[in-house]
Amino acid sequence: MDGTTWAVGGFGFWDFVLLLLIAGVCGAVGQAITGVSRGGCVVSIALGFIGALVGMWLARMLGLPELLTISIRGTRFPILWSIIGSALFVAVISLITRSRR
Repeated sequence: MDGTTWAVGGFGFWDFVLLLLIAGVCGAVGQAITGVSRGGCVVSIALGFIGALVGMWLARMLGLPELLTISIRGTRFPILWSIIGSALFVAVISLITRSRR
């Protein structure tokens, strides 16, 4: 079985890997903006996806357009809103879980 032919609903293995890579970079940039770095690659990927959800929700609530999106076989990933959303999410989480000295 060739890795390039594996697909679920037309979304191939390498498309999924590329989407994870993009989400990881967006999550890492969001963490760098806030100055808080917790976890590794998996956390950055999760933050990228959570940031995309938070960012797009915020954009829709404010009536703002999707900016800087990447389309992978019809699946659009909002780069800018993912970075903004992950930075906001990390900032809120760090305020909630901040250790008291």
